[in-house]
Amino acid sequence: MVAVKPYLREVFKLLVFRDLIGRHGVAISSLGYYPNPLAADRDEANAAVAHLKQVIETSAALGINMVTTFIGRDHTLSIEDNWPRFLETWRPLIALAESKGVKVGIENCPMLYGLDQWPGGKNLATSPAIWRRMFADIPSPNFGLNYDPSHFILQHMDYTAPLAEFRDRLFHTHAKDARIDRASLDEHGVFALPKLWHTPKIPGQGDIRWGRFFGALHDAGFTGDIAIEVEDRAFEGSLEGRLDSLRISGRYLRQFIAG
Repeated sequence: MVAVKPYLREVFKLLVFRDLIGRHGVAISSLGYYPNPLAADRDEANAAVAHLKQVIETSAALGINMVTTFIGRDHTLSIEDNWPRFLETWRPLIALAESKGVKVGIENCPMLYGLDQWPGGKNLATSPAIWRRMFADIPSPNFGLNYDPSHFILQHMDYTAPLAEFRDRLFHTHAKDARIDRASLDEHGVFALPKLWHTPKIPGQGDIRWGRFFGALHDAGFTGDIAIEVEDRAFEGSLEGRLDSLRISGRYLRQFIAG
């Protein structure tokens, strides 16, 4: 009975929460959790993996069936030297997700902005070359992408080119823009810390051509959810400013989305 009671309390909380969002007409596209499961600090990595398992199980229990997250990376090591830990960590996680009917969408953020993330960044899954290898080594249909075009602006890459090839792996998307300060980039160079020349913006106020992006997204047959992600400091000063960022983003993006 000692072990059962906490379990029943958790089940009750889930049922109450599921009823609450249902009564208010709220839809949740995914449970997002963005730690570093491959962190150099093994205690940090182990805690991230343990909680990620709980997130996967909770997503299934709530009927959301989608989790968005990072692969993680030991930023002190090369991609090649990270690969054995990637397989050791993620094969069981994806097997768990598949057994629960949950899809896991990996965001393509490099997580390389400051000195604490230098030199490799804290997320492996940043480019099509790495994605191909990931999906070849873990070919589960429940393993895919949470695609954010703004991270390609940071990496000076084409943000539409991968969509057709990875159409079957497009589980979820983020609508976030980014702006490159060319004068600062010319001053510091591309190998300087990105925070010196890169700024996240709300959709329509950065360098992404959203008509081009949505055209490629529609061509790829994507019908999933698009989540507005706000990291724009111009709107962070107040609650009203943060609400405005969502209103402005929503109005801008509706020209590309039916309904």
